[in-house]
Amino acid sequence: MNRLSKKIAVVTDSNSGITQKEAKELGLFVLPMPFMIDDAEYFEDISLTQEGFYAMLEGGASVVTSQPSPDSVMKLWDDLLADYEELVYIPMSSGLSGSCQTAVMLSQEADYAGRVHVVNNQRISVTQRQSCLDALLLAEWGLTGAEIKTFLENDKFNSSIYIMLDTLVYLKKGGRITPAAAAIGSLLKLKPVLTIQGEKLDAFSKARTVSQGKQTIRKDMETRFGGATPENIWLEIAYTKDLETALQFKEELLKEFPEFEIVVQPLSLSVACHIGPGSLAVACCKKIRKEV
Repeated sequence: MNRLSKKIAVVTDSNSGITQKEAKELGLFVLPMPFMIDDAEYFEDISLTQEGFYAMLEGGASVVTSQPSPDSVMKLWDDLLADYEELVYIPMSSGLSGSCQTAVMLSQEADYAGRVHVVNNQRISVTQRQSCLDALLLAEWGLTGAEIKTFLENDKFNSSIYIMLDTLVYLKKGGRITPAAAAIGSLLKLKPVLTIQGEKLDAFSKARTVSQGKQTIRKDMETRFGGATPENIWLEIAYTKDLETALQFKEELLKEFPEFEIVVQPLSLSVACHIGPGSLAVACCKKIRKEV
C-alpha cells in the first residue's frame, strides 16, 4: 500500500490540555484522564470542568490524579482501529505517570503490534499538545506511525516548560517539597520557577518578582535554543485559573518577543493539582522542519 494513503489516527490524553471540542476541530482524539476527588471519580473535560476543579481544590478537597484504566485505553484504540490503519498514541511523560508504560505494554499485544505506536517523549500539557500537532503534520507529510514515533522521541528535549508558582502550598500538600522549604519560601516571598525538560518536574530557580522570573526564563531559552526566533520556536503561555493575569503576562512577553504569535492555553488539571491556582507557565518548542 502506498504510504501516503495510510490513515493514521493521532491520539493523546487530556493531560495535553486539548479539550474534546478542540480535538474534533483539529482532527485528533483525546482520552479523558480520571481524578479521585473526595473519593468520587471524575473525568477531565467530561464530568470535571476547569471551574469545578478549582472550586473543589480551593475548597480543600482531596484531589488525586489517576491513570486511565487499561480497558478504557484499549476500547478507544479498538474503536479507532476499525477506521484507521495505524494509531499514534501520545500520553503524558513517563517520568510523571505510569500510564505511558502501561500503554507501551498494551501496544505489544498481538491485536496492536505494528499498528499502535506509543510515543514516550516525556512531555506534558502545552508541550504534549505541540507534539500532537507535530504528529498531525508528520502524518500529512507521509510518515508512517513508526516513523512518527521515532521522530517525536528524538525531538523530546527540544522543548521546555517554565512554571512560576504563586504559592508553595500545593507542592507541600503533594509531598513535592519539605514543609521547612515551603515555610522559608513563603516567608521570603520567593517565586519558585520550576521546569519540565524531559521526564521530571524540577526546581529551576527562585525569583522575588515575576519580572525576575521572566528574565531568568528568557536567558535559559536563549542558551538552550541558540536564540529564540519565531522561525524556529513556538512560544506559549499556560496558566492555572487566572486568564486575566495570563493575558497581561502575554503583553509583557510581546514586548520582548514582538515577532511571536503567542498562544495562551490553560494548564492541564493533572499539572494544576500539584502547583495550584495562580501559577503561570511559559512553554517553548522547537518547530519541526520537513526534510527535502
